[in-house]
Amino acid sequence: MENEVIKIHHSRRSIASYSFAGFIWEFLVMAFSAYSYFYYETEVGLNSLLCGLAFIIYAIWNAVNDPLMGYLTDRPFKFTKKWGRRFPWLLIGGFPWIISYILIFTPPDVNPQDGAWIIFAWFTITICLYDTFATLFMVNYDALFPDKFRSDEERRMVTGTRVPIAVFGTVLGAVLPPLFIEFGNEQSYLLQAGFVFLICLIALFISLPGTREDQVRIDSYLESCEEIEKTSFFKEFRRALKQKAFVAYIFLYFCYMVLVRSMTSSIAYSVRYILKMEANAISLIMLAFLVGVLISIPIWYKLANRINNNRKVMIISGTLVGLFVSPLIILEDYTLIIITLFIWGLAEGGFWLMLSPVFADTIDESVVETGERREGLYNGFLAFFARLAIAAQAISFAVTHTLTGFVEGADTQSDLAVWGIHIHLALIPMIFMLIGIFIFWKFYDLTPKRVQEVQLKLKQLKL
Repeated sequence: MENEVIKIHHSRRSIASYSFAGFIWEFLVMAFSAYSYFYYETEVGLNSLLCGLAFIIYAIWNAVNDPLMGYLTDRPFKFTKKWGRRFPWLLIGGFPWIISYILIFTPPDVNPQDGAWIIFAWFTITICLYDTFATLFMVNYDALFPDKFRSDEERRMVTGTRVPIAVFGTVLGAVLPPLFIEFGNEQSYLLQAGFVFLICLIALFISLPGTREDQVRIDSYLESCEEIEKTSFFKEFRRALKQKAFVAYIFLYFCYMVLVRSMTSSIAYSVRYILKMEANAISLIMLAFLVGVLISIPIWYKLANRINNNRKVMIISGTLVGLFVSPLIILEDYTLIIITLFIWGLAEGGFWLMLSPVFADTIDESVVETGERREGLYNGFLAFFARLAIAAQAISFAVTHTLTGFVEGADTQSDLAVWGIHIHLALIPMIFMLIGIFIFWKFYDLTPKRVQEVQLKLKQLKL
Protein backbone atom coordinates (compact mmCIF):
# COMPACT_ATOMS: atom_id res chain seq x y z
CA MET A 1 0.00 0.00 0.00
CA GLU A 2 2.92 2.31 0.77
CA ASN A 3 4.31 1.87 -2.74
CA GLU A 4 0.92 2.75 -4.24
CA VAL A 5 0.89 6.04 -2.29
CA ILE A 6 4.29 6.86 -3.72
CA LYS A 7 3.48 5.90 -7.28
CA ILE A 8 -0.08 7.28 -7.57
CA HIS A 9 0.01 11.05 -7.10
CA HIS A 10 -3.42 12.20 -8.35
CA SER A 11 -6.94 11.53 -7.10
CA ARG A 12 -9.38 9.45 -9.07
CA ARG A 13 -11.60 12.52 -9.41
CA SER A 14 -8.75 14.49 -11.00
CA ILE A 15 -7.91 11.59 -13.30
CA ALA A 16 -11.56 11.25 -14.38
CA SER A 17 -11.75 15.00 -15.06
CA TYR A 18 -8.57 14.81 -17.15
CA SER A 19 -10.05 11.90 -19.10
CA PHE A 20 -13.08 13.91 -20.22
CA ALA A 21 -10.87 15.94 -22.54
CA GLY A 22 -10.25 12.62 -24.30
CA PHE A 23 -14.01 12.07 -24.35
CA ILE A 24 -14.41 15.28 -26.38
CA TRP A 25 -11.77 14.17 -28.84
CA GLU A 26 -13.25 10.71 -29.38
CA PHE A 27 -16.86 11.94 -29.51
CA LEU A 28 -16.17 14.74 -31.96
CA VAL A 29 -13.72 12.86 -34.14
CA MET A 30 -16.08 9.91 -34.44
CA ALA A 31 -18.95 12.17 -35.53
CA PHE A 32 -16.67 14.10 -37.89
CA SER A 33 -15.17 10.95 -39.44
CA ALA A 34 -18.52 9.25 -39.84
CA TYR A 35 -20.52 12.09 -41.36
CA SER A 36 -18.44 14.95 -42.84
CA TYR A 37 -17.20 13.14 -45.98
CA PHE A 38 -20.40 11.10 -46.23
CA TYR A 39 -22.58 14.23 -45.97
CA TYR A 40 -20.86 16.11 -48.79
CA GLU A 41 -20.71 13.13 -51.14
CA THR A 42 -24.12 11.50 -50.59
CA GLU A 43 -26.34 14.37 -49.40
CA VAL A 44 -24.86 17.54 -50.91
CA GLY A 45 -23.85 15.59 -54.04
CA LEU A 46 -20.30 16.93 -54.34
CA ASN A 47 -18.18 15.00 -56.84
CA SER A 48 -16.21 12.10 -55.28
CA LEU A 49 -12.88 13.39 -56.58
CA LEU A 50 -13.53 16.87 -55.15
CA CYS A 51 -14.50 15.34 -51.80
CA GLY A 52 -11.25 13.40 -51.87
CA LEU A 53 -9.27 16.50 -52.85
CA ALA A 54 -10.78 18.49 -49.97
CA PHE A 55 -9.75 15.78 -47.52
CA ILE A 56 -6.25 15.56 -49.00
CA ILE A 57 -5.79 19.32 -48.53
CA TYR A 58 -7.17 18.93 -45.02
CA ALA A 59 -4.69 16.10 -44.36
CA ILE A 60 -1.75 18.16 -45.63
CA TRP A 61 -2.73 21.14 -43.48
CA ASN A 62 -3.33 18.75 -40.59
CA ALA A 63 0.09 17.17 -40.99
CA VAL A 64 1.87 20.53 -41.18
CA ASN A 65 0.15 22.37 -38.34
CA ASP A 66 0.39 19.54 -35.78
CA PRO A 67 4.18 19.50 -35.29
CA LEU A 68 4.30 23.29 -35.61
CA MET A 69 1.70 23.66 -32.86
CA GLY A 70 3.66 21.25 -30.70
CA TYR A 71 6.88 23.14 -31.31
CA LEU A 72 5.36 26.57 -30.59
CA THR A 73 3.39 25.58 -27.48
CA ASP A 74 6.39 23.81 -25.93
CA ARG A 75 7.91 27.25 -25.31
CA PRO A 76 7.24 29.26 -22.12
CA PHE A 77 4.97 32.32 -22.29
CA LYS A 78 4.07 35.08 -19.85
CA PHE A 79 1.09 33.08 -18.61
CA THR A 80 3.05 29.84 -18.08
CA LYS A 81 4.07 30.53 -14.46
CA LYS A 82 0.48 31.07 -13.33
CA TRP A 83 -1.57 28.88 -15.68
CA GLY A 84 0.89 26.24 -16.86
CA ARG A 85 2.26 25.25 -20.22
CA ARG A 86 -0.78 23.26 -21.51
CA PHE A 87 -3.93 24.47 -19.78
CA PRO A 88 -4.21 27.88 -21.53
CA TRP A 89 -3.99 26.27 -24.96
CA LEU A 90 -6.66 23.75 -24.02
CA LEU A 91 -8.98 26.65 -23.22
CA ILE A 92 -8.08 28.63 -26.35
CA GLY A 93 -8.56 25.62 -28.63
CA GLY A 94 -11.51 23.84 -27.03
CA PHE A 95 -14.52 26.11 -27.54
CA PRO A 96 -13.77 27.25 -31.14
CA TRP A 97 -13.11 23.62 -32.06
CA ILE A 98 -16.59 22.41 -31.12
CA ILE A 99 -18.18 25.49 -32.72
CA SER A 100 -16.37 24.78 -36.01
CA TYR A 101 -18.06 21.36 -36.24
CA ILE A 102 -21.40 23.11 -36.78
CA LEU A 103 -19.97 25.22 -39.61
CA ILE A 104 -19.11 22.10 -41.62
CA PHE A 105 -22.80 21.30 -42.03
CA THR A 106 -23.83 24.76 -43.27
CA PRO A 107 -22.61 24.73 -46.91
CA PRO A 108 -23.78 27.37 -49.42
CA ASP A 109 -27.15 26.56 -50.97
CA VAL A 110 -25.97 26.13 -54.57
CA ASN A 111 -26.33 23.45 -57.22
CA PRO A 112 -23.64 20.76 -56.63
CA GLN A 113 -22.81 20.65 -60.35
CA ASP A 114 -22.78 24.35 -61.27
CA GLY A 115 -21.48 25.46 -57.87
CA ALA A 116 -19.20 22.52 -57.20
CA TRP A 117 -16.12 24.66 -56.57
CA ILE A 118 -18.01 26.92 -54.15
CA ILE A 119 -19.12 23.91 -52.12
CA PHE A 120 -15.63 22.45 -52.36
CA ALA A 121 -14.12 25.69 -51.01
CA TRP A 122 -16.55 25.78 -48.07
CA PHE A 123 -15.90 22.12 -47.26
CA THR A 124 -12.12 22.60 -47.39
CA ILE A 125 -12.04 25.81 -45.33
CA THR A 126 -14.36 24.59 -42.59
CA ILE A 127 -12.61 21.25 -42.07
CA CYS A 128 -9.22 23.00 -41.99
CA LEU A 129 -10.58 25.45 -39.42
CA TYR A 130 -11.94 22.52 -37.44
CA ASP A 131 -8.53 20.88 -37.55
CA THR A 132 -6.59 23.97 -36.45
CA PHE A 133 -8.46 24.22 -33.15
CA ALA A 134 -8.55 20.43 -32.73
CA THR A 135 -4.76 20.37 -33.03
CA LEU A 136 -4.29 23.18 -30.52
CA PHE A 137 -6.45 21.26 -28.06
CA MET A 138 -5.22 17.71 -28.55
CA VAL A 139 -1.48 18.29 -28.95
CA ASN A 140 -1.46 19.91 -25.53
CA TYR A 141 -3.82 17.37 -23.97
CA ASP A 142 -1.69 14.44 -25.10
CA ALA A 143 1.53 16.24 -24.14
CA LEU A 144 0.17 16.61 -20.60
CA PHE A 145 0.00 12.83 -20.06
CA PRO A 146 3.70 11.85 -19.81
CA ASP A 147 4.57 15.02 -17.91
CA LYS A 148 1.78 14.94 -15.32
CA PHE A 149 1.68 11.16 -14.78
CA ARG A 150 5.19 9.78 -14.28
CA SER A 151 5.13 6.16 -13.05
CA ASP A 152 4.05 3.09 -15.04
CA GLU A 153 1.51 2.30 -12.34
CA GLU A 154 -0.13 5.71 -12.51
CA ARG A 155 -0.03 5.79 -16.29
CA ARG A 156 -1.84 2.45 -16.45
CA MET A 157 -4.31 3.63 -13.85
CA VAL A 158 -4.99 6.82 -15.81
CA THR A 159 -5.31 4.85 -19.02
CA GLY A 160 -7.65 2.41 -17.28
CA THR A 161 -9.92 5.42 -16.57
CA ARG A 162 -9.22 7.37 -19.73
CA VAL A 163 -9.90 4.56 -22.19
CA PRO A 164 -13.42 3.63 -20.97
CA ILE A 165 -14.38 7.32 -20.97
CA ALA A 166 -12.82 7.74 -24.42
CA VAL A 167 -14.60 4.62 -25.66
CA PHE A 168 -17.84 6.01 -24.28
CA GLY A 169 -17.18 9.18 -26.28
CA THR A 170 -16.35 7.23 -29.42
CA VAL A 171 -19.50 5.20 -29.36
CA LEU A 172 -21.75 8.09 -28.35
CA GLY A 173 -20.27 9.94 -31.31
CA ALA A 174 -21.47 7.10 -33.50
CA VAL A 175 -24.66 6.09 -31.66
CA LEU A 176 -26.32 9.45 -30.92
CA PRO A 177 -25.90 11.54 -34.12
CA PRO A 178 -27.65 8.91 -36.29
CA LEU A 179 -30.73 9.27 -34.10
CA PHE A 180 -31.05 12.83 -35.45
CA ILE A 181 -30.05 12.03 -39.03
CA GLU A 182 -32.48 11.15 -41.80
CA PHE A 183 -30.94 10.02 -45.07
CA GLY A 184 -31.99 12.47 -47.78
CA ASN A 185 -32.61 15.33 -45.31
CA GLU A 186 -29.69 17.80 -45.20
CA GLN A 187 -31.14 19.81 -42.30
CA SER A 188 -31.07 16.74 -40.06
CA TYR A 189 -27.27 16.82 -40.23
CA LEU A 190 -27.24 20.36 -38.88
CA LEU A 191 -29.50 19.22 -36.04
CA GLN A 192 -27.06 16.49 -35.06
CA ALA A 193 -24.20 19.02 -35.20
CA GLY A 194 -26.00 21.21 -32.66
CA PHE A 195 -26.49 18.22 -30.39
CA VAL A 196 -22.80 17.29 -30.69
CA PHE A 197 -21.87 20.85 -29.73
CA LEU A 198 -23.93 20.71 -26.51
CA ILE A 199 -22.48 17.37 -25.40
CA CYS A 200 -18.90 18.49 -26.07
CA LEU A 201 -19.43 21.82 -24.28
CA ILE A 202 -20.53 20.00 -21.11
CA ALA A 203 -17.55 17.63 -21.34
CA LEU A 204 -15.19 20.58 -21.82
CA PHE A 205 -16.27 22.15 -18.52
CA ILE A 206 -15.93 18.79 -16.73
CA SER A 207 -12.37 18.40 -18.05
CA LEU A 208 -11.03 21.75 -16.81
CA PRO A 209 -9.97 20.78 -13.23
CA GLY A 210 -8.11 17.65 -14.36
CA THR A 211 -6.19 19.36 -17.16
CA ARG A 212 -4.60 21.89 -14.80
CA GLU A 213 -0.90 21.21 -14.34
CA ASP A 214 0.86 20.57 -11.05
CA GLN A 215 2.74 23.65 -9.87
CA VAL A 216 5.84 21.60 -9.13
CA ARG A 217 5.96 20.50 -12.78
CA ILE A 218 5.47 24.06 -14.00
CA ASP A 219 8.31 25.33 -11.80
CA SER A 220 10.57 22.46 -12.85
CA TYR A 221 9.89 23.18 -16.51
CA LEU A 222 10.58 26.91 -16.19
CA GLU A 223 13.81 26.17 -14.35
CA SER A 224 14.92 23.75 -17.05
CA CYS A 225 14.14 26.32 -19.77
CA GLU A 226 16.98 28.47 -18.48
CA GLU A 227 19.45 25.67 -19.14
CA ILE A 228 18.11 24.32 -22.44
CA GLU A 229 19.67 25.47 -25.66
CA LYS A 230 17.01 26.51 -28.15
CA THR A 231 17.07 24.44 -31.33
CA SER A 232 15.27 24.82 -34.62
CA PHE A 233 12.10 22.95 -35.45
CA PHE A 234 13.75 20.96 -38.26
CA LYS A 235 16.69 19.98 -36.09
CA GLU A 236 14.28 18.63 -33.48
CA PHE A 237 12.38 16.82 -36.22
CA ARG A 238 15.53 15.10 -37.53
CA ARG A 239 16.59 14.17 -34.03
CA ALA A 240 13.19 12.58 -33.26
CA LEU A 241 13.37 10.47 -36.40
CA LYS A 242 16.66 8.96 -35.22
CA GLN A 243 14.89 7.38 -32.25
CA LYS A 244 14.07 3.86 -33.45
CA ALA A 245 11.31 3.12 -30.94
CA PHE A 246 9.55 6.39 -31.71
CA VAL A 247 9.64 5.76 -35.47
CA ALA A 248 8.28 2.23 -35.01
CA TYR A 249 5.48 3.58 -32.85
CA ILE A 250 4.44 6.36 -35.21
CA PHE A 251 4.40 3.94 -38.16
CA LEU A 252 2.07 1.60 -36.27
CA TYR A 253 -0.06 4.56 -35.19
CA PHE A 254 -0.33 5.74 -38.80
CA CYS A 255 -1.51 2.28 -39.90
CA TYR A 256 -3.96 2.11 -37.01
CA MET A 257 -5.39 5.51 -37.90
CA VAL A 258 -5.89 4.36 -41.51
CA LEU A 259 -7.94 1.49 -40.07
CA VAL A 260 -9.95 3.77 -37.78
CA ARG A 261 -10.56 6.49 -40.38
CA SER A 262 -11.55 4.03 -43.09
CA MET A 263 -13.86 1.95 -40.91
CA THR A 264 -15.65 4.82 -39.19
CA SER A 265 -16.11 6.70 -42.44
CA SER A 266 -17.44 3.54 -44.09
CA ILE A 267 -20.11 2.59 -41.55
CA ALA A 268 -22.71 5.04 -42.86
CA TYR A 269 -22.04 3.91 -46.45
CA SER A 270 -22.46 0.29 -45.34
CA VAL A 271 -25.75 0.88 -43.58
CA ARG A 272 -27.22 2.93 -46.43
CA TYR A 273 -25.98 0.99 -49.46
CA ILE A 274 -25.04 -2.53 -48.29
CA LEU A 275 -27.67 -3.16 -45.61
CA LYS A 276 -30.18 -0.73 -47.15
CA MET A 277 -31.30 0.46 -43.72
CA GLU A 278 -31.91 3.84 -42.10
CA ALA A 279 -29.25 5.83 -40.23
CA ASN A 280 -30.45 4.74 -36.78
CA ALA A 281 -29.21 1.21 -37.60
CA ILE A 282 -25.69 2.56 -37.06
CA SER A 283 -26.44 2.97 -33.36
CA LEU A 284 -26.77 -0.74 -32.59
CA ILE A 285 -23.65 -1.59 -34.58
CA MET A 286 -21.57 0.86 -32.58
CA LEU A 287 -23.25 -0.10 -29.32
CA ALA A 288 -22.03 -3.67 -29.86
CA PHE A 289 -18.53 -2.28 -30.37
CA LEU A 290 -18.82 -0.29 -27.11
CA VAL A 291 -19.89 -3.34 -25.12
CA GLY A 292 -16.98 -5.35 -26.50
CA VAL A 293 -14.44 -2.66 -25.60
CA LEU A 294 -15.82 -2.02 -22.12
CA ILE A 295 -15.93 -5.75 -21.28
CA SER A 296 -12.35 -6.24 -22.43
CA ILE A 297 -10.65 -3.23 -20.78
CA PRO A 298 -10.53 -4.65 -17.20
CA ILE A 299 -9.21 -7.93 -18.61
CA TRP A 300 -6.51 -6.23 -20.68
CA TYR A 301 -5.65 -3.98 -17.72
CA LYS A 302 -5.01 -6.97 -15.45
CA LEU A 303 -3.12 -8.75 -18.21
CA ALA A 304 -0.91 -5.71 -18.84
CA ASN A 305 -0.04 -5.41 -15.14
CA ARG A 306 0.64 -9.13 -14.85
CA ILE A 307 2.85 -9.31 -17.95
CA ASN A 308 4.43 -5.88 -17.24
CA ASN A 309 5.54 -5.66 -20.85
CA ASN A 310 3.86 -2.85 -22.78
CA ARG A 311 5.49 -3.91 -26.05
CA LYS A 312 4.16 -7.48 -25.88
CA VAL A 313 0.58 -6.47 -24.99
CA MET A 314 0.61 -3.91 -27.83
CA ILE A 315 1.64 -6.59 -30.35
CA ILE A 316 -0.94 -9.12 -29.17
CA SER A 317 -3.87 -6.69 -29.10
CA GLY A 318 -2.86 -4.99 -32.37
CA THR A 319 -2.64 -8.30 -34.22
CA LEU A 320 -6.14 -9.23 -33.04
CA VAL A 321 -7.46 -5.80 -34.10
CA GLY A 322 -6.19 -6.44 -37.63
CA LEU A 323 -7.49 -10.00 -37.86
CA PHE A 324 -10.93 -9.44 -36.33
CA VAL A 325 -11.90 -6.83 -38.93
CA SER A 326 -11.50 -9.33 -41.81
CA PRO A 327 -15.08 -10.78 -41.75
CA LEU A 328 -16.44 -7.37 -42.76
CA ILE A 329 -14.86 -7.88 -46.20
CA ILE A 330 -17.77 -10.16 -47.14
CA LEU A 331 -20.51 -9.79 -44.51
CA GLU A 332 -23.82 -8.24 -45.60
CA ASP A 333 -26.03 -9.42 -42.72
CA TYR A 334 -26.94 -6.90 -40.02
CA THR A 335 -26.77 -9.39 -37.12
CA LEU A 336 -23.42 -10.83 -38.19
CA ILE A 337 -21.95 -7.36 -38.59
CA ILE A 338 -23.08 -6.50 -35.05
CA ILE A 339 -21.44 -9.67 -33.70
CA THR A 340 -18.24 -8.90 -35.61
CA LEU A 341 -18.06 -5.37 -34.20
CA PHE A 342 -18.52 -6.78 -30.70
CA ILE A 343 -15.62 -9.22 -31.17
CA TRP A 344 -13.50 -6.50 -32.76
CA GLY A 345 -14.20 -4.32 -29.72
CA LEU A 346 -12.72 -7.02 -27.46
CA ALA A 347 -9.38 -6.58 -29.23
CA GLU A 348 -9.67 -2.82 -29.64
CA GLY A 349 -9.96 -2.36 -25.87
CA GLY A 350 -6.46 -3.77 -25.36
CA PHE A 351 -4.90 -1.72 -28.12
CA TRP A 352 -6.46 1.54 -26.88
CA LEU A 353 -5.31 0.72 -23.36
CA MET A 354 -1.67 0.48 -24.47
CA LEU A 355 -1.45 3.48 -26.83
CA SER A 356 -0.68 6.11 -24.18
CA PRO A 357 1.66 4.03 -21.97
CA VAL A 358 3.73 2.87 -24.97
CA PHE A 359 3.97 6.39 -26.36
CA ALA A 360 4.88 7.70 -22.90
CA ASP A 361 7.75 5.19 -22.83
CA THR A 362 9.10 6.63 -26.09
CA ILE A 363 8.77 10.15 -24.69
CA ASP A 364 10.73 9.15 -21.58
CA GLU A 365 13.50 7.70 -23.74
CA SER A 366 13.73 10.93 -25.73
CA VAL A 367 13.99 12.96 -22.51
CA VAL A 368 16.89 10.81 -21.29
CA GLU A 369 18.68 11.09 -24.63
CA THR A 370 18.22 14.86 -25.05
CA GLY A 371 17.88 16.13 -21.49
CA GLU A 372 14.77 18.09 -22.52
CA ARG A 373 11.03 17.61 -22.11
CA ARG A 374 9.45 18.14 -25.54
CA GLU A 375 6.12 16.33 -25.15
CA GLY A 376 4.21 18.84 -27.27
CA LEU A 377 6.70 18.58 -30.10
CA TYR A 378 6.69 14.78 -30.07
CA ASN A 379 2.90 14.72 -30.01
CA GLY A 380 3.00 17.07 -32.98
CA PHE A 381 5.32 14.67 -34.81
CA LEU A 382 3.01 11.78 -33.98
CA ALA A 383 0.03 13.75 -35.25
CA PHE A 384 1.94 14.67 -38.42
CA PHE A 385 2.23 11.03 -39.46
CA ALA A 386 -1.17 10.07 -38.10
CA ARG A 387 -2.81 12.75 -40.21
CA LEU A 388 -1.35 11.17 -43.31
CA ALA A 389 -3.94 8.47 -42.59
CA ILE A 390 -6.62 11.03 -43.50
CA ALA A 391 -5.03 11.41 -46.93
CA ALA A 392 -4.85 7.62 -47.27
CA GLN A 393 -8.53 7.33 -46.41
CA ALA A 394 -9.52 10.14 -48.81
CA ILE A 395 -7.48 8.66 -51.67
CA SER A 396 -8.87 5.16 -51.10
CA PHE A 397 -12.45 6.45 -51.05
CA ALA A 398 -12.05 8.71 -54.08
CA VAL A 399 -10.23 6.11 -56.18
CA THR A 400 -12.45 3.21 -55.14
CA HIS A 401 -15.67 5.14 -55.73
CA THR A 402 -14.48 6.40 -59.11
CA LEU A 403 -13.33 2.97 -60.31
CA THR A 404 -16.45 1.16 -59.07
CA GLY A 405 -18.94 3.71 -60.43
CA PHE A 406 -20.25 5.15 -57.17
CA VAL A 407 -22.97 7.72 -57.94
CA GLU A 408 -22.89 10.84 -55.74
CA GLY A 409 -26.23 11.74 -54.15
CA ALA A 410 -27.92 8.50 -55.27
CA ASP A 411 -30.20 6.42 -53.04
CA THR A 412 -28.85 3.10 -54.35
CA GLN A 413 -25.57 1.84 -55.81
CA SER A 414 -24.51 -0.91 -58.23
CA ASP A 415 -23.10 -4.25 -57.06
CA LEU A 416 -19.61 -3.11 -58.08
CA ALA A 417 -19.94 0.10 -56.05
CA VAL A 418 -21.12 -1.94 -53.05
CA TRP A 419 -18.01 -4.13 -53.37
CA GLY A 420 -15.95 -0.95 -53.33
CA ILE A 421 -17.50 -0.05 -49.97
CA HIS A 422 -16.42 -3.47 -48.62
CA ILE A 423 -12.88 -2.69 -49.76
CA HIS A 424 -12.53 0.55 -47.81
CA LEU A 425 -14.59 -0.77 -44.89
CA ALA A 426 -12.39 -3.79 -44.11
CA LEU A 427 -9.83 -4.99 -46.67
CA ILE A 428 -7.68 -1.84 -46.73
CA PRO A 429 -7.85 -1.35 -42.92
CA MET A 430 -6.84 -4.98 -42.27
CA ILE A 431 -3.81 -4.80 -44.59
CA PHE A 432 -2.53 -1.56 -43.06
CA MET A 433 -2.95 -2.76 -39.46
CA LEU A 434 -1.11 -6.04 -39.96
CA ILE A 435 1.77 -4.31 -41.74
CA GLY A 436 1.98 -1.78 -38.89
CA ILE A 437 2.13 -4.51 -36.24
CA PHE A 438 4.89 -6.32 -38.14
CA ILE A 439 7.05 -3.17 -38.30
CA PHE A 440 6.41 -2.47 -34.62
CA TRP A 441 7.40 -6.04 -33.65
CA LYS A 442 10.54 -5.79 -35.76
CA PHE A 443 11.89 -2.40 -34.66
CA TYR A 444 10.33 -1.28 -31.35
CA ASP A 445 13.10 -1.99 -28.81
CA LEU A 446 11.78 -0.62 -25.50
CA THR A 447 11.74 -3.83 -23.48
CA PRO A 448 10.70 -3.82 -19.78
CA LYS A 449 14.37 -3.76 -18.78
CA ARG A 450 15.08 -0.76 -21.00
CA VAL A 451 11.98 1.06 -19.70
CA GLN A 452 13.16 0.58 -16.10
CA GLU A 453 16.61 1.91 -16.99
CA VAL A 454 15.06 4.99 -18.60
CA GLN A 455 12.81 5.74 -15.62
CA LEU A 456 15.75 5.40 -13.22
CA LYS A 457 17.76 7.82 -15.34
CA LEU A 458 14.84 10.30 -15.36
CA LYS A 459 14.84 10.32 -11.56
CA GLN A 460 18.58 10.92 -11.51
CA LEU A 461 18.19 13.82 -13.96
CA LYS A 462 15.20 15.14 -11.99
CA LEU A 463 13.20 15.36 -15.23
